[in-house]
Order: sequence, then structure tokens, then C-alpha cells
Amino acid sequence: MVEIDIEKENKAIAREYKDLLRISYQTLTPEDKKLIRKAFDVAVDAHQDQRRKSGEAYIFHPIAVAKIVASQIGLGATGIAAALLHDVVEDTDISISDIERLFNPKVAQLVEGLTKIAQVQKDLNVSMQAENFRKMLFTLNDDVRVILIKLADRLHNMQTMESMAESKQIKIASETLYIYAPLAHRLGLYNIKTELEDLGLKYTEPTVYNDIVSKIKETKEEQDEYIKGISDVLKLSLDTEEIDCIIKGRPKSIYSIRRKMQAQNVSFDEVFDKFALRIVYKSNPHDEKFAAWKIYSIVTDHYRPSPSRLRDWISSPKTTGYEALHITVMGPKGRWVEIQVRSERMDEIAEKGYAAHYKYKQGATEESGLDVWLNLLKEALENQETNAVDFVEDFKMNLYAKEIFVFTPKGEIKSLPKGATSLDFAFSIHSEIGVHTRGTRVNGKLVPLNFVLKSGDQIEIITSTNQKPTSHWLDYVTTARAKNKIRNVLNENTKKTAEEGKEILTRKLRHLKITLSENVINELVNYFKLKTSLDLYYRVGIGSIENQQLKEYASLKSNTLMNFFKNKIKRTPSYYPEQIQKEEISSNYDMLVFGIDQDKLDYKLSSCCNPIPGDTVFGFVTINEGIKVHKKDCPNAISLQSNYAYRIILAKWIDSSQQDFKATLEITGMDTLGLTNELTKVISNNMHVNIQSISLSGEAGIFNGQVAVIVPNNAVLKKLIENIKKIDGVDKVTRVYKN
Repeated sequence: MVEIDIEKENKAIAREYKDLLRISYQTLTPEDKKLIRKAFDVAVDAHQDQRRKSGEAYIFHPIAVAKIVASQIGLGATGIAAALLHDVVEDTDISISDIERLFNPKVAQLVEGLTKIAQVQKDLNVSMQAENFRKMLFTLNDDVRVILIKLADRLHNMQTMESMAESKQIKIASETLYIYAPLAHRLGLYNIKTELEDLGLKYTEPTVYNDIVSKIKETKEEQDEYIKGISDVLKLSLDTEEIDCIIKGRPKSIYSIRRKMQAQNVSFDEVFDKFALRIVYKSNPHDEKFAAWKIYSIVTDHYRPSPSRLRDWISSPKTTGYEALHITVMGPKGRWVEIQVRSERMDEIAEKGYAAHYKYKQGATEESGLDVWLNLLKEALENQETNAVDFVEDFKMNLYAKEIFVFTPKGEIKSLPKGATSLDFAFSIHSEIGVHTRGTRVNGKLVPLNFVLKSGDQIEIITSTNQKPTSHWLDYVTTARAKNKIRNVLNENTKKTAEEGKEILTRKLRHLKITLSENVINELVNYFKLKTSLDLYYRVGIGSIENQQLKEYASLKSNTLMNFFKNKIKRTPSYYPEQIQKEEISSNYDMLVFGIDQDKLDYKLSSCCNPIPGDTVFGFVTINEGIKVHKKDCPNAISLQSNYAYRIILAKWIDSSQQDFKATLEITGMDTLGLTNELTKVISNNMHVNIQSISLSGEAGIFNGQVAVIVPNNAVLKKLIENIKKIDGVDKVTRVYKN
């Protein structure tokens, strides 16, 4: 019986291999096929005794990764071979030198880069996931294909996560949303980005994901019919004008629908442009732009466009190399429809990113968008002083940033992330110009250094050799390049002061009978609520930490409070406030429990999302404030779960008590007579609800109000919201979270 299964499995492996060669984006030469065959044989042999958690032969994973690399990313034989071999050094007896001997230095270099990432990911002693990401990004210095193969590896792992434990699923999915999806976006791999985001949502917010999926299925037929109606009208006109093109419907991703629902505070039914159209036309490179605007003209003959939502990435391509014309038009039934216009070449670059970009580059001397971005990335990586979490946050912000196009005084065009300031522009020209910036002029007018630029602005930088950055400059810039350079200059001064501060601190602690050790440094950093030992030494150096504060620390060190504080960091046993004994914790109290054993621990409710009983939550072990409880869909949840997975504790409400919680509701509607009276009456008539504060205003027939209510739990709040929505004139009721 086992023999038959193995035979069946071997046939399936052979089928997968043939499929890999067939779907390759690049044209493979006989030498290429030999290289891939050899990599396949080595991988099959190396992984023959391994199985995945699902029970299937492990070799299916490297083949699946190689297939993504070959078809979706479009790499050639070297990339495909490295993808097949990406786990052999980590999981088997084969070494990097064996790979170099069997294949070539390039394949060995890629596999080594991938092995380094894998080892970093598995090192549980590394204090922060963010540090892992930084190390992973260093591999880009060697070869961008390392990250491309890593993205394919991550995509396949996300596609096959069903058999993993839930905690692991959440950690991997959060990490994916936090860094891998933005990376795929920045490398122009929009299909992979979309799939990573959708799968990320599937595991971080399964209820929301399944709800949107089922609603998409319900409305699919109606949406398809709607899009077909528009397609038929446009196809007829395009054929008449002899434009050779295909029109296809493009469903919005589940993740983007979720993001739109959150950003615009609307329900699924209120998100109108859930579907879009893509017109892909045939054209020679010379006529591409002309053809795109001809199509624009035909589209707008039939449907009225929204001028504010026209995006011309043909005249000014994105730095990822993305080119297209995006038109948003008012379709039938008063619905906005997005229409993307691309040539076949543009479509290929949008699908394959890096690989197609180079296919069409054909030896052009002009630096490509990807090259420019990789150079900026290398600059960001060169600064190793930055706190790892800050680094990843800055990096991530620059990955997803939308672009603006501005001009130098000589009329040269420069691309910057949306939200960039005049000081960011100075650093984008040259870091030395940035450092010595004294003032900036935008469109001939003197503006502050933190002036936010918009597309079309022309900027002039005024410099002075005596000018030096101050710490305020970090608040004036948004790009990683500018922040890193400013930090570097500030760090040089900080280091000198910190060195003096360390000597002063050693001397002062000696007087207090304390020896400066690593443990003492960590305690002091936590005690003064700082991030690093450098911060501590620097503050001592500039005199902002006084002798009296050090004396207080010394007396606290011998105190039992410090022992409790240590226990809190180690996540040791449950702690109960003295006034509530174990036996008193009953159905009379609203209790949160933590971990698999449902421990009752001391906690604080996080102010960023204000959880109340009934909300789905998790616990986060902070350094200074014990356990903080966040909602599962808290804006900071993905970042916390990705960077500090080892500090996340399972948490859930086990009972709702009569304890009271505050919730703030925002109400909008039409300002009708008696609306205020009706509103207060409805709230007062709800059992167990007290109004804490109410603020209402009306202007030009629009009613706006904020009501803070005290409720016992989530169920009561939901019922109250439903009742308010029934009031005549009320349009929307939403719960708001204040920091």
C-alpha cells in the first residue's frame, strides 16, 4: 500500500517539474534546463526523508516556490535553481561550498542569502523581529533576487498554513502584512502583494475575511453583469476605432475592500468600486502614450470622468516602473468605476515587476526606478545605529508611500513620497545639501523646513556652511534617507556625550554601592523609561538625570517592588490586587483571563483602541507597564504581533459584570427638528446606559454629534447603536477611539 502511495507521489513530483519548465516566463536554453534539472535532482535527494506538517513530501514546497519564481516573478534559470535549493543548506547536510562546486558561485550566493534569512528567522534569542527584518534587507545589497525568492517562499507558506497552530498563523500573517506585502508592492509585484494581503487578513481577522468573501459571492453575479454592460459599450467603440485591445473585469482585493470600509467608515454595501475594468491594448513603444489618451477620449465619450481621480502614470511612471492611466468614471446606477488603461508592455511590467522591467530595458543607460530605489535602500541600510523598530517603521512607510513629482530650480523632475517636506527634498538632492539647509523656497516663496510639498512644486534650497541639524529636524522630515542622515549627524555628538556620561554614571553608582553591570543598565533603562543604554548615558552626560533620581533607584532596587517588577517582565504567576481575593472573583466581576490556562493577571486597557467587554482582544507584555490589552483589530495590532510575537499573550473575557466602561459614539445625520430630544430620549431609555457627556452641532442642515456613554459591555453598546440608527434623520453611528 505504501509502495503505491510513494509511486503516486513520485509521479506527482515529476508532473510538477514538467509544469515548472512549461510555465517559465523566460525562454530557457538547453543549458538553463540542465541547470534546473540538476538543482531539482539535488533538492529531491536532499529532502527525500522530510515531510511537511500537512503530511506531504517536503520537496513539493521548493518546487512550488520555484514555480512562483518562474511564472509570477519571471526570474530565469539561476533564480529558479536557487528557489529549488533554498532550504537544502538549512535543512540537510549539503553546504554552501557543495552548492558552489555542483553549480556556480551565483547560485551559491543566492542560496547563502536565503539561508541567512532562514537562520535569522529561527533565532528565538533575537530580542526583536524587527532586527530580523533589518538583517534580511541587508541581503538586498548582494542581489535583489534573494528577496524575490524569499517573497515566493513566503507566499507559498501563506497558501499552505492550515495545519499550523493558530498563534503561529497569526504571527506569520502579521509579519506578512507588516513587511512582505509592502516589499512586494515596492518591487512592482502587485499580484503577489494582493494575495499576501488577502491571506494575511484571512489569518489575522478570519471573521471579517469570511464575511467579505461571502458577500462578494452573493453580489458577484450582479457585479459581473454590471461590468459586462460597460465592457460591451466600450468594446464596440474601441473596435470601431480599430484599437486592438482586450477588456477584463478586475475584482478588488478582499484586503482593499476591508481597508476602504475602515478608512471611509462604510459597510460592504456602501463600497461601490469593488470591481474595476482593465483595458490592455497592443501598441508599438512609439505610439503607446498617444493610444492611451485616445482610449481615454473614447471612455469619456460614454461616461463622465472624475477629474480629481485621474492618475497619469504614463507621463510620470512610478519609481517601481509601473505605468498606466487610471480613470474613474461615473457608470450606470450612479456608481464609480475605475478603468485602468495599459499597453501589453505596461501590463507585463505591472504583473512581473523587476523581471519584465529589465526585459524591456534593453541596455538603456537611464537608471531605472528599481535601481534608484535599491540605491536609496542601501543608503538606509548603511546607518546601523538606528533602533531596529524605528528602522523598520521608517522603511515600511517609504515602501508604501504614494508619490509626488516636484521640480528643481533648473526644471528637473524628482519623485518623492507623498507627505515629503521641503527638507526631505534637500536631502534627496544630496545629504550634504540637506545637512547645511538654512531655508527653503517653494514656487519662489520662503517656507518653513517642514512645509509639505505637493506635485508640481518647484523647490530652491538655501544653504549655509555654519548650519547643523537639530533634533527637531527629525519631526520635519518623513523619508528614511533624511531621517538616517540627521540621526547620523546627531549620533556623532550624542556618542561623545554618552561616553562621558558612562564614566560619570559608573562613578555615581559606586558611591551608592552599586556596580555598573548589564543587569543594572537594563534596570536603569526601564526605570527611566528609555529605549537604549546610549539614551541613558547621554542623559547622564547632559545632566538631565540627577543624583537624587539615582538615589531613588538605589533604594527601590532593594525594595520588593523591584522584585515584583522583574517578575512582571518574566511573565510569572498571576497577580491579584489586594482588594479582590481569588474567591471574590465571580460572575459579579467582568474578568479578563490570559493564556491557555486562563490566568487572571493584572492588566491595563490600552488607550489606542479602548477595548470593552465582548471585544476580541489579546494581551501585550510591555516593559514598564505590565500587560496592556488591545483589540484584535487595533490599528497597532499588526505591528505588535509582527515585531514582538514573543510578548503576545492570549486574552479573552470570561464574563460580563456590572462594571462600567466608557465608549464614545459619533453621530451624523440631517438636522431635523427635535432630533436632539429624540436622541437623548433613546439613550436614556436604554437600560444600563448613562450619558457622560454630549456635544451636538448643526450647520447648513447637517447634524454632527459626539456622545460619551457609560455601558456595562459590548452587547449593550451594540443594541444602543442599533436603536440610535432607527431615529429619523440619523445617517451614521460609529464608535470612535481616542488616544
